[in-house]
Amino acid sequence: MAIPKKENIFSEEAVDHASSSVYYKSSAADILLAMPEAGRDGHRDRVLPERLVITSLICDGIVILYAMLGSFWLRFYTPLNHYGVIAKVTLGDYQGYIAFGVISLIGTLLYVNTYDRRKLLHLRKIVLDVIKATLLWYIGFLSFTLMFKFQPSISRGFVSISAFTALGGLLVWRWSFHRFLQNSAVTSRLSQRVLFVGWNEEAERLSASFESDSVHLYNVVGCVTSFHTKIKRKPKVHILGQYEEIAEIIGRHGIDMVILSDVNSVKGEIIGLANLCEREMVQFKVIPSYFQILVSGLQLETVGGIPVLGVSQLPLDRILNILFKRAVDIVGAIVGLLLSIPLIAIFATIVYIESPGPVFYRQRRSGRNGAPFYIVKIRSMKLDAETGTGARWAQKDDPRRLKIGAFMRAWNIDEVPQFWNVLKGEMSLVGPRPERPELIVNFKQDIPHYNARHNVKPGITGWAQVKGLRGDTDLEERIQADLFYLENWNLLLDFQIMAMTFLRRDNAY
Repeated sequence: MAIPKKENIFSEEAVDHASSSVYYKSSAADILLAMPEAGRDGHRDRVLPERLVITSLICDGIVILYAMLGSFWLRFYTPLNHYGVIAKVTLGDYQGYIAFGVISLIGTLLYVNTYDRRKLLHLRKIVLDVIKATLLWYIGFLSFTLMFKFQPSISRGFVSISAFTALGGLLVWRWSFHRFLQNSAVTSRLSQRVLFVGWNEEAERLSASFESDSVHLYNVVGCVTSFHTKIKRKPKVHILGQYEEIAEIIGRHGIDMVILSDVNSVKGEIIGLANLCEREMVQFKVIPSYFQILVSGLQLETVGGIPVLGVSQLPLDRILNILFKRAVDIVGAIVGLLLSIPLIAIFATIVYIESPGPVFYRQRRSGRNGAPFYIVKIRSMKLDAETGTGARWAQKDDPRRLKIGAFMRAWNIDEVPQFWNVLKGEMSLVGPRPERPELIVNFKQDIPHYNARHNVKPGITGWAQVKGLRGDTDLEERIQADLFYLENWNLLLDFQIMAMTFLRRDNAY
């Protein structure tokens, strides 16, 4: 019996047209990687990610070693040796410190989960892990060596220089490694081929998220019907067949991950699909349809000896993250207030000339956990603007708005005095914008997940604002943007939002 030619699932054509049969052409990256071909069941070789992770770990160790050797030379064999305590030490005296430093920093990188295969193409996540690990290592390494009176005593300058050189070296090397991995042939080998079982709104949203991700970690091959149920919502991906054919489809298309989007089925069928994926060595995932909010906090944990699934901690539930964010808020608020005094004086004067009266406007808003507070703004509307109308959002070409008010709102200048609210601890530099209580009284019932945004302090600016979602805009989109911020918070994201706020001219009303 003739053996049919096997479809190569790694080619770019196969990624775009899962059903077509093409032959893979070797590239320089493929020759360098020298990886075996896909197995006879259609699955690609999964050794590549493991080898790349091991390679990154080894190279991290080499970079750290050279960084510490360079730091030793800088501290003791350059003019820096004349600062602080002048010491005459040899490399032999410090070889134990250097070895311990390399091993402990690698251990810290492992601790923060830097070497996760899923992060290979995520440079941003790697950068965050490296920064976090280096900071923890610096504090721990310096504390440990000073706690125990080793001889010769370790130089704090050496430890500080080592932290900077190691951080710089790791970031440069990781960026270079990321550029190599961005080679199209390597990227296609690292991306996971996804098959949906069933198709609904959640599957469509997840598929769109995969497509919009610039990293392209996941390639949606198509979908099949869910158990005995036909697909009712027309999918934007290929329908590859019926659920009864799923085993053959997994093998033919080299599927790496099966995602069940429809959980409205009996327990036995779901377990059967999970067992099938286990036999085929394919990842099995379920879209948590009953948890439409804060899914990044979903964890399986044990309560009373019974495993349960529920929303656990989010990034800003952790005390260390809260402290870091508050420290940035205090420093930023002080600097912001000092730098903005001339700006406030200029625009307050212009506002007074155009509309004599109080130039500052205090407005009641909902803060963290719904607690009310008063924000301070430079007045951008006429006096008594809400007389006769009551509280309402600003609108396009709002007749209540001052001439200078349009300019101030477009450049967020009216929000500058809120640095005082940040310093008082009522607000943060970055977070969901605070809403007026009288405007949102029924939102928690009418708009799904609205109150979740009150889990953190409101901000002067936020992810929704830099995306243009402010004023009289789609509230549900704003809530989705706020939830994205809650789930994906980190200090770099805060700095990114602050930079985008300064660079972006907003078309606010």
